[in-house]
Amino acid sequence: MSEKTIETKVAEAESAALELATLPDERRRAGLEAIADAIDQRHDEILEANEKDVSEAEKLLEEGEYSQALVDRLKLSPSKLEDISEMVRSVADQEDPLEKTLEARRLDEDLELYKVAVPIGVVGTVFESRPDALVQIAALGLKSGNAVILKGGSEAAHSNRVLFEIIEEATADLPDGWAQQIEAREDVNAMLEMDDSIDLLMPRGSSAFVSYIQDNTSIPVLGHTEGICHVFVDTEADLEMAEEIAFDAKVQYPAVCNAVETLLVHEDVAADFLPGIVERYEEAGVELRGDELTREVVDVDAATEEDWDTEYGDLELSIKVVDSLSAAMGHITAHGSKHTESIVTEDDDRAARFMRGLDSASVYHNASTRFADGYRYGLGAEVGISTGKIHARGPVGLEGLTTYKYHLEGDGQLVATYAGEDAKPYLHEEFDAEWTPGRLSEE
Repeated sequence: MSEKTIETKVAEAESAALELATLPDERRRAGLEAIADAIDQRHDEILEANEKDVSEAEKLLEEGEYSQALVDRLKLSPSKLEDISEMVRSVADQEDPLEKTLEARRLDEDLELYKVAVPIGVVGTVFESRPDALVQIAALGLKSGNAVILKGGSEAAHSNRVLFEIIEEATADLPDGWAQQIEAREDVNAMLEMDDSIDLLMPRGSSAFVSYIQDNTSIPVLGHTEGICHVFVDTEADLEMAEEIAFDAKVQYPAVCNAVETLLVHEDVAADFLPGIVERYEEAGVELRGDELTREVVDVDAATEEDWDTEYGDLELSIKVVDSLSAAMGHITAHGSKHTESIVTEDDDRAARFMRGLDSASVYHNASTRFADGYRYGLGAEVGISTGKIHARGPVGLEGLTTYKYHLEGDGQLVATYAGEDAKPYLHEEFDAEWTPGRLSEE
């Protein structure tokens, strides 16, 4: 049997999306539980495939083509697979995002307008080396009633094939073609032209890649290019807390987009704070760079202007000493990627100024940037993090994969009744009710 073309796969996804949107939550939830059970039962098969990917990636790491961060993101383990199946069950247990009445407005007696949550439709995704991303995206797509086109990185090809096969087999009783996998690069280019069939694109990868997607399609694109995150240690910071937060934000898992890349320190506390945190960073193997004021306090390499605009994704960090809260915010505005920023301070007014004054998707007070994650936000999981402002922002979970439509329940009303000299006025009254088909006839 020949391989299906990208056109066939997208057409099947379109058809499946219409059916999936009408399935009750119980069916979608059962599909997710089946996926989680299948992953639990096939650890050995998944890990064998993943070992092939990791082995190939480590060879390319030795040749200088891959980074250690990429290899780290690629690796699966029994505990990681347990986390993945737990994530799928967490998504299954989330409240149904569909058919929620977002607004109800009475236009007139027996003429009621409802704004109702519905799936987006067909979501095309292109993602990086983490095999768990395939499962996350598929799980969130199924729960939210969307068909998904899945394109993972070639470095995770073996892992992704096995995981997709597991998902496909576990959901055989759901609309055929709701999840599709593509592998060829030319299929991505073909997808970009399918604006009449694909409703949303969600790329996860390098800044250059996401920009390429945005520049070469008329399909709406939801994604982020870089995670240049900051922690600012304020003059009013609890320095013990600041040290723990700054350490966690860099070292706990440096290969992800919510890890801190630049540490900003107020000059009033630099002499007290920097020696201790630098010592801890160096013990953890972090390669440090600092501006001139930082290097007057601690012995680190000199930072360049390029460093402030770099997402390291590894055990590397730049440090800058600033003379004010305004200077810290100015630096973040100039060099940040609108992902996640954190201020450590005991002064609530200064924290409020920082949090209100920055244009990032997530802004924290006394917390590690590593919390910027769909699972930690209680979203079950995430298909990605959006640094844009339209439709969805920050970690994108179930709600970010829905849109809405208007349902109007009437009893034979005509627009002519509400037009002309004897026009009847509209009521336009907000009221509290959930839309159900034929609601008026039930009253």
